[in-house]
Amino acid sequence: MSMAINLLPWREAQRERRTHTFFVVVAGMLVVGVVLGLLVAHFYQLKLAAQQQRNAYISSHIERLNADIESVSRYASDAERLGEQIAVFQALQTERTDAVQLFNDVAESVANGVIYQRLSKSGNNVSVTAVAGSERQVPEQLRRIAALPGLAVPSLLAVESEQNGSGRVFRFDVEQTATVLPQDVEEALP
Repeated sequence: MSMAINLLPWREAQRERRTHTFFVVVAGMLVVGVVLGLLVAHFYQLKLAAQQQRNAYISSHIERLNADIESVSRYASDAERLGEQIAVFQALQTERTDAVQLFNDVAESVANGVIYQRLSKSGNNVSVTAVAGSERQVPEQLRRIAALPGLAVPSLLAVESEQNGSGRVFRFDVEQTATVLPQDVEEALP
């Protein structure tokens, strides 16, 4: 007696279960993959937002520091300009007092019988035209000028007799050595 058992429907049901399970697992894996992908994308998006926030913070501080650097450089240039102006003022003050001192010293050094006709100062050079009663008063006056502090030895340019016989006209130049202004200050003077 042989019984005929037909296993085909059972195998067919098992195959359908396996196919269904396979598709469920594939769909589950697909859902898990999509969820993991979204989580990774969200994680990277959070990291990117945090980095952009740090970059914005650094950029704002860089802009503030650049503004500070600009104001410091502006203050430095103002300080330099003010220093130059102070140097010019000091040079002018020194030149003013030196000119007064020069004329006072020259007035005190005038020998008896010598009359100054013209006294001019150009830079550090002082030019004098004077009249002396006799020839010996000319070297006496030059010695007195040479003895003044801040003046170099005078150089005699000319000695002439006046036609009316009132004396000797002599001209000399002398270099003032007491005050030497720096080149940039001397150029800045009017």
